[in-house]
Amino acid sequence: MAAAGLAGLFAVYKPAGVAWGRVREAVETRLLRELNAAPGRAPRQRVRFLPAPAPGGGGAVELVATRVPVLADHPLVRGPRFKKLKIGAGHRLDVKASGVFVLGIGHGNKLLTDLYNCHLTKVYIVGGLFGKATDDFSDTGNLVEKTTFDHITREKLERILAVIQGTNQKALLMYSNIDMKTQEAYELAVKGLIRPMGKSPPIITAVRCLQFALPEFQLEIHCLHETQQYLRKMVHEIGLELKSSAVCTRVRRIRDGIFTVDDALPRTQWNLQSIQEAIRNCQLKVETELEKTLGHGENSPLHQLDGDADEHALQERD
Repeated sequence: MAAAGLAGLFAVYKPAGVAWGRVREAVETRLLRELNAAPGRAPRQRVRFLPAPAPGGGGAVELVATRVPVLADHPLVRGPRFKKLKIGAGHRLDVKASGVFVLGIGHGNKLLTDLYNCHLTKVYIVGGLFGKATDDFSDTGNLVEKTTFDHITREKLERILAVIQGTNQKALLMYSNIDMKTQEAYELAVKGLIRPMGKSPPIITAVRCLQFALPEFQLEIHCLHETQQYLRKMVHEIGLELKSSAVCTRVRRIRDGIFTVDDALPRTQWNLQSIQEAIRNCQLKVETELEKTLGHGENSPLHQLDGDADEHALQERD
């Protein structure tokens, strides 16, 4: 069956300028087209008595039991077998942002919730441009002001980034609700599991400058509970701290928890075979992360996928 294995998590690469909902719709449309084009089950047969020439000849006719296909099962009568896929979206990306976008099919929707509860770090490449400010903090917004930037150096920028990271580390510990003097805190720190396990403001866990060539610069930002607009505002505030102004030129997510750019399927691979393969390739690391963070064992939704997930992943028309 073409739908076999089509239940779980996978990542696609969302291009800038496209809403995340359109990406999900494009994936669903492509999968439905391929599923409905694949050979389906054979039509049911029924016995009917049809007239046929009698063996004796002479124009005599007799009724003969004959197996014929049920016309209600004909594709032109039945219509498409699959009408809808149950596809859920992970952490959203706004229209201007690009990068790793995680989707779930069938019981993969439950896994999306579990991964959300893991509060895993996301990583972005953020571009900035010194010397101007806009009303939405992006380089495409309405210009508010222009400023000088010749006094800015890489050292000054990195000092500001160090302050940002230090401040956010304190917030991380505060919202983690962990006593840092305990053995539990030590064990969590060794495993890299110190993170807020509930709601919190956006937290920057790490930030560094990748490129600096005035007026342009590029940052790598590791964060939790952020929005892409928050990252653009952060670029704006960095400009203010450096007694200038800055706008964000790009926001590109290169990691969403356990999913990286290497896992994200480009648009040319949003097809049935590639998605089934991506689900298989990601299944082990999804299971490992859930076990490490949430302690899921045999009752994890991931283990349930092997049995009955495929039949729930699709809504098939009878």
